Amino acid sequence: MTPIESIQRAADFIAPHGNGARIALVLGSGLGHFTERMRIHCRIPYRDIPGFPVSTVAGHAGEILFGTVGSTAVMAMSGRFHYYEGYDMSTITLPVRVMQRIGIEKLILTNAAGGVNLDYRPGDLMLISDHINLSGANPLIGPNIGPGPRFPDLNSAWDRGMRETIRGAAEKLGISMREGVYLMMSGPSYETPAEIRMCRLLGADAVGMSTVPEAITAAQCGIRTAGISCITNMAAGILDQPITHKEVIEAG
Repeated sequence: MTPIESIQRAADFIAPHGNGARIALVLGSGLGHFTERMRIHCRIPYRDIPGFPVSTVAGHAGEILFGTVGSTAVMAMSGRFHYYEGYDMSTITLPVRVMQRIGIEKLILTNAAGGVNLDYRPGDLMLISDHINLSGANPLIGPNIGPGPRFPDLNSAWDRGMRETIRGAAEKLGISMREGVYLMMSGPSYETPAEIRMCRLLGADAVGMSTVPEAITAAQCGIRTAGISCITNMAAGILDQPITHKEVIEAG
């Protein structure tokens, strides 16, 4: 089965369960409790979807939910897939290509991230203004399965209009919102203090192990994308304490 056939097969399975959603959310580590704010109409475990990978990381429930937030129909992925789990980039980003085929027009990516910017503190929210890909891979390597161009422009990978909307909503709700650059490393080990100093020199404000592949793929697919990082810990070398996944989940 070709990649395009696999994507279409998953889309054909998911589409009848949908609710006309044009907005999708990807919920990162420890952020799955957002689904409690949804009026859920349908749950689809990843394991039931033909050709879909399965999330193996604690804090990732592993299901697609269709429902509403207020009066807005949304699709939510509770749990994502990571390069460090052993999946290739095309598998990690398969859900984004499925979203495009079922009519998703806007995508909000969330993640748990380490604070690189010395002004940040655990619990801060950072609106992603740009990214740096140091994962060592790109989801568009290989045959161009589209629907976009072989060489997509990433100038607007993080949609300016969506960022303005999020900033306005945060201000209205009295929520402090940072804005900065997210840097992706492959993981699964946390970074060394020297690597974090490098990230800071490169202009990163937060570091993590996800999100960038989905954003690149969404840009190729023509899906408008915004991202929010939850700063769950300060990155290596900033505080004199070890970093643990349990800490990340609790802070998320």
